[in-house]
Amino acid sequence: MGSSQADVEVSYDVSNEFFRLWLDERMNYTCAVFESPDQSLEAAQLNKLRILSDYAKAGPGKSVLDIGCGWGACVEYLATTRKVQRAVGITLSRAMAAEVNQRNIPGVECVAADFMQWETEEKFDGLVSICMIDHLCSLDEARQGKAVDIYRRYFEKCWRITKPGSSFGFQAILRNRTPKMRPWGALPADTRKDLEDFSFSSKEIFPNGLNPRLEELIQAINPFWEVKTLHTRRTHYQRTTAEWLRRLRLNETTIRAKWGDKVFDDYDRYLSTCVRAFDIHYSSLVQMELERIG
Repeated sequence: MGSSQADVEVSYDVSNEFFRLWLDERMNYTCAVFESPDQSLEAAQLNKLRILSDYAKAGPGKSVLDIGCGWGACVEYLATTRKVQRAVGITLSRAMAAEVNQRNIPGVECVAADFMQWETEEKFDGLVSICMIDHLCSLDEARQGKAVDIYRRYFEKCWRITKPGSSFGFQAILRNRTPKMRPWGALPADTRKDLEDFSFSSKEIFPNGLNPRLEELIQAINPFWEVKTLHTRRTHYQRTTAEWLRRLRLNETTIRAKWGDKVFDDYDRYLSTCVRAFDIHYSSLVQMELERIG
């Protein structure tokens, strides 16, 4: 079943103020796209929003749904920069939805709901989804061989709520590779440490979540969507998480005082694990431009 509402609220509801200390000003909690060695995180996050909005063919007169909208950076960008007629965001986190709706952005609506259970009569001109799909399939389900079917139901749902000719800007963190498994005692110490850190992140920071493999996504996309463009951004996500870690550590004293030692220590470990995972190819990231079939 992937992540429940309770699981997602563990992941994202520590405090909006806490995340605001180390994310960018728009609170993008996903990979940025850097166009130069000295580009700021804020500028790189805007690059990401531009690319995915281009993939969704977002523009005046269009209606666009952002699946897994977080704190609303993308729906705000769609409404204010791309001038879409209607930008709808959906998130499992009630705190995130409240944050977005309190801003009263013209043309923006945010719904707190499980996308796979959510019903709407509306047909959208375009879709954006940024690293939401890792909440759909649990590790146990993947081990049972259910991942492709779960992801296929997601892409089918996306197909059903869009108009013919719709476009989709899609981004996901990838399970890129795993170490060759041997008896635990035979594994090198650094490999055991990596596996312990990855397990910690999946259990404590993102419970019941799992990043898909690229081949699983490609299988699941058909027969509903055609892949028009595909880019991997592994090094961009390493740089993004490294910058988050730097900013987190700059605010260590404040975080420990307001939210306690455990919150700081857990997020320091999680972000350090992310930086290493992207560095050693355990994790990657994909951006795709998809076009609706039929």
